[in-house]
Amino acid sequence: MDVAHLQSKVSSSPIRYCSSTPRPLSVLSKTAISVRRNPRHTSSFGSIRRGSLCSATGSDTLVAGSRREDGKPREVATKKEDEFVDLKSWMHKNGLPACKVVLKERHSYDEKHRPIHYVAASEDLQAGDIAFSVPNSLVVTLERVLGNETIAELLTTNKLSELACLALYLMYEKKQGKKSFWYPYIRELDRQRGRGQLAVESPLLWSESELDYLSGSPTKAEVLERAEGIKREYSELDTVWFMAGSLFQQYPYDIPTEAFPFEIFKQAFVAVQSCVVHLQKVSLARRFALVPLGPPLLGYRSNCKAMLTAVDGAVELVVDRSYKAGESIVVWCGPQPNSKLLLNYGFVDDDNSYDRIVVQASLSTDDPQYQDKRMVAQRNGKLSIQIFHVNVGKEKQAVLDMIPYLRLGYVSDPSEMESVISSQGPICPVSPCMERAVLDQLADYFKNRLAGYPTSMTEDDTLLADCGLDPKKRVATQLVRLEKKMLNACLQAVAELMNQLPDLTVSPCPAPYAPSLK
Repeated sequence: MDVAHLQSKVSSSPIRYCSSTPRPLSVLSKTAISVRRNPRHTSSFGSIRRGSLCSATGSDTLVAGSRREDGKPREVATKKEDEFVDLKSWMHKNGLPACKVVLKERHSYDEKHRPIHYVAASEDLQAGDIAFSVPNSLVVTLERVLGNETIAELLTTNKLSELACLALYLMYEKKQGKKSFWYPYIRELDRQRGRGQLAVESPLLWSESELDYLSGSPTKAEVLERAEGIKREYSELDTVWFMAGSLFQQYPYDIPTEAFPFEIFKQAFVAVQSCVVHLQKVSLARRFALVPLGPPLLGYRSNCKAMLTAVDGAVELVVDRSYKAGESIVVWCGPQPNSKLLLNYGFVDDDNSYDRIVVQASLSTDDPQYQDKRMVAQRNGKLSIQIFHVNVGKEKQAVLDMIPYLRLGYVSDPSEMESVISSQGPICPVSPCMERAVLDQLADYFKNRLAGYPTSMTEDDTLLADCGLDPKKRVATQLVRLEKKMLNACLQAVAELMNQLPDLTVSPCPAPYAPSLK
């Protein structure tokens, strides 16, 4: 599941139409082709008029259109505006049947930001009750956006993700303000600012200094890698424009990279990422959906089994537990480790049974016996570059799974290698010195990873005990502490195996082509 923030901030030309119903971006049309020939649009993708773009500043620029045409920040919405865009009332007006939920407020840690909304039970609920059923007419999917399933599938099997297409659609809709059918929903997404249940944005929107909270964690590199991926998607946005040609007809604006600066698109992408729902047993063009009353208004819980489900003509939520009236309703976020929960939704779950860290082991390509070892590894379901998942609570099993692979890398005698090749299982000759070398390598690896964090677990506990700790630093500290806990459990498992060696005085075997760990 994944969704994002959107808000267009470029001064727009006058809107030439008004619509009370959602419009698809639709299929290619003669009108679209004729507009393409307009000299105003003959520039190449590279000739982007950067000078005409507004800068993405201010606290309300997560969705395009949050600044006035004179460049000044919009004032915080008045109570009258809030009433005008009340999400649930709008949904009931447009087909949402009676449901058993209400929207409530949770204060933001930042006084400059408005409180976030969340879905709560409007009455006592029992497991198996239908909390709500959102009709498909109020669900945003690529099939609805593009009006053509073939184009939707073509776009998303090329270079663009569903998230990029959905973000682009909502950015254009945002530019229309109250004239857009989706205005109340977009205003709600804008209000949430892509913040999860802890009111924290994804690290994709953190500053460089805030990303330092993740120092030592592989998640920091994942954030930077994902950000680069969003840049690549941005550079391909114009593909949507030219393949779904009626964009020219529906929206009287420039092509995407001229209409929206990268920072606005990134904010929109992250907002969509934070609330997109991955529907099961539907067509490719409907699998990613934006569901009003869904995330981020619904909280995520790793030990929850309730999911938003596509049924005939709607998307419904059947709760998996009892709720008292007023309690926040939660759904399952899928089998995601905490690193993904933080990256996608801005929170960390201390009780996440799907949490894990990754260890990558690689056979040495300089080894004269590399090809033979690669063949043996593949025969036993492993690769020359093998990823080992260390699941929380199962650290010892993960270590035991790594050891045979590492033993293979330590084999140096050609006759021993022949014996390994002729065996029918992951059998390597085990000598005390080889076993000591393998365990020493694992112990050093886990110690080095722990040393890469700037704080100890004790210091993390002290930070987390501070009620005034910055929320971004809090979730980052939660994450790195849980990672350290798993690494320490791995190190403990290695120490226990080391103590089982018959002779602790044996020196480790030399290993000119030992596998690498990272």
